Amino acid sequence: MWFDHESHDSVEEFICTLPLAYFRFSAHDRYEGSTRYQMDTLFRVFVLKELHGWTHETALVGYLNRRSELCEQFGFETTPEQSTLWRSWHQRFTDDLRETIDTAARTILIKAQNAGVAVPRQPARKIQHHDDESGESEPDHKTTFEQAETITDHVSRIVFSAFSLDRGEGCEIHENAYWDLQTYLGLRERLAANEGAHSFTYESTRERTPLGHAHRDHIRDLSIEQIREMYRQAVRQLLDEVAETEEFFRAGLVAIDITEADPFTGDRTGHEDEIIGTKENTDDYAYQWATVQLVGNAVPIVLDARPVRKGESRKEIVEDLLDSADGLVHVDNVLMDREFDSQHILEMLSQRGLSYVVPKRMQTSEKAQAKRLLRREQDRYETDRKLHLGKNEWHETTLIYRRKENSEHDDHRQYSVFMSNCGSGHLTEYGYRWEIESGYRSIKRFMAATTSKDFGLRFFYFAFACLLYSIWRAVDLLVQVELTGEYEHSPIVTADNTLTLLKKETGIG
Repeated sequence: MWFDHESHDSVEEFICTLPLAYFRFSAHDRYEGSTRYQMDTLFRVFVLKELHGWTHETALVGYLNRRSELCEQFGFETTPEQSTLWRSWHQRFTDDLRETIDTAARTILIKAQNAGVAVPRQPARKIQHHDDESGESEPDHKTTFEQAETITDHVSRIVFSAFSLDRGEGCEIHENAYWDLQTYLGLRERLAANEGAHSFTYESTRERTPLGHAHRDHIRDLSIEQIREMYRQAVRQLLDEVAETEEFFRAGLVAIDITEADPFTGDRTGHEDEIIGTKENTDDYAYQWATVQLVGNAVPIVLDARPVRKGESRKEIVEDLLDSADGLVHVDNVLMDREFDSQHILEMLSQRGLSYVVPKRMQTSEKAQAKRLLRREQDRYETDRKLHLGKNEWHETTLIYRRKENSEHDDHRQYSVFMSNCGSGHLTEYGYRWEIESGYRSIKRFMAATTSKDFGLRFFYFAFACLLYSIWRAVDLLVQVELTGEYEHSPIVTADNTLTLLKKETGIG
């Protein structure tokens, strides 16, 4: 959750703020009596060493000598000597603590990298085995890649068969060439159809490939509903594939959210209903897309996507996406962002028998309550609330006030308020919603570039990128299960690996 915050872009900053209040270091401290350096401080220092992959303490000392601000954050008046650090690691720390530091550093690297944060080295994405005595070795990169190649080949053939241009018979260029080209456009960031089609002609092993303008023309002929139906069919086939494993369940937690394209700076005359304002209160305009995605312990597949037009209510959007999701999986709980703070949406979710967790905008009464909690130094508070639906009808919910750790504010803004119909026990699940934000970053990485204002074309590019992202995460699950018999949420197959393998499927290289 920490790395998904837009201002958190440093692994070293995370080390300095890592909450250690509940760590019990005494059982892992072989020294007796008073010492110059506390265990929690040394823990942070050695996590830093493992993040960089330094073999010896000398490199760590040299780095700290050049980072006076970092030393201050650690609480050092002077940099520890190399011999002191060596003794701490080899004599003071237990084996378990050293292993914990290694695991913590690896986890930080993986989570930071998944969130798009720069890391000092490539993390080793090893799989944890429950049975340490099994003797099973970790799958190496070559084995992982070979397994991913086999599975990607199989999955892509199944999934892409759901797409059709309905061009009729007798066409010289095979229809698969169009989907190959669209995949190829996602291989490189900001690649447009004309430039991509030109390169594709030379790099593909196909005898005939579509030109950029022909590719765009065929996609423009597809309606929004046709695109969505093909997408849902592809995802249905993808889910059928992963459902053959015991590690995937067609039930659970979904997150609904809206993302926006880069701000639109051109003339939007005639497109005012499609190029709408941004989610933030700015003067910018942008295309907006809504998605429903599996989150939590499930493989994060985007179940459906749809465009957002001016005048559509958030309730319409949520109902539409839930209808799609219900046709694919069994939905239990729904997570949404603050922009879906509406009593009518919450009532609709309850009527469907769904649990929800949604942040609430703080109005006068919530601000007053937060101020009272602050005066009492109370970190959490729950109260029942009736939200007016109109005509003497009410929606009953629970407001949960939660104090943020290390908040930059000193007033009521230290608190967040959530609405839930399932109690505070599900509040921890809201952290899973951040997965959709990191997912959007990967999805946009897979999108072809365009300056076209055609709404259908723009939406197709986004939907196809969602499909590539979902294929990646599904392939990763299948590879993990095949090689280890388990599924960890952190991928061992990277997005670039998957795109490279899909590139081979297009006949390139």
